[in-house]
Amino acid sequence: MVLPAEQPVPAVRLEHVTKCYGRKRAVDDISLDLRAGEVLAFLGPNGAGKTTTIKMITGLLLPDTGRITVCGHELTAADGRLAKAKLAYVPDQPFLYEKLSAREFLRFVGAMYGLPPEVIEERAGGLMTRLEVAEYADQLAEGYSHGMKQRAVLAAALLHDPEVLVVDEPMIGLDPRSVHTVKSLFRERADAGRAVFMSTHTLDVAESIADRIAIIHHGRIVACGALAELRSKAAREHRLEDIFLELTRPGEA
Repeated sequence: MVLPAEQPVPAVRLEHVTKCYGRKRAVDDISLDLRAGEVLAFLGPNGAGKTTTIKMITGLLLPDTGRITVCGHELTAADGRLAKAKLAYVPDQPFLYEKLSAREFLRFVGAMYGLPPEVIEERAGGLMTRLEVAEYADQLAEGYSHGMKQRAVLAAALLHDPEVLVVDEPMIGLDPRSVHTVKSLFRERADAGRAVFMSTHTLDVAESIADRIAIIHHGRIVACGALAELRSKAAREHRLEDIFLELTRPGEA
């Protein structure tokens, strides 16, 4: 008898997850998998539930009901540290300690993850060069532009080579060259078997690099799949922008 092949453990799994703020259901019974080796773009109008979902995936919020696992580890008080060790999070507003330089910040982050000093120096140097931070690596972060802060925070997030990278609006404040670099990094990570969960309003970025696209509307997942699959769900069958507008029309869930 041939046994069925064992299914790989998802990088992130949400099972019937709900989160309420008072009477408002910000996230309403959603189930979603992020697979190893893919970039998943998470789209939705303002107030649709994207940020709440991200905060639950990263352990900043706990769901009212449902279950979330990261690389098989549940985001609970008992197992939460194991789950969080597998991921990195880059918020839409990058945070750096203003009185630290980028190099000092990366050393601090690396030490927090328990990386050996020589590994920190090697990885930090490579990431700062790739993300064009190296020229400013020893200047205080208080003088950085938004784009420079964004690139430095992304370098810090990648320092421990996380299994899962969660990014919220990663292209805000970046110039075209930096956008190209970041897109390439995301694609390379997926090709190396890592997973990228990317929330964005930049639909052309989602269209160009995402393996799958999930659209949330009124707290519910209204579509999830490759672009070709989404085209089959919408009356308009061309650009992602048209599909997005079709699936998130005001008043529809």
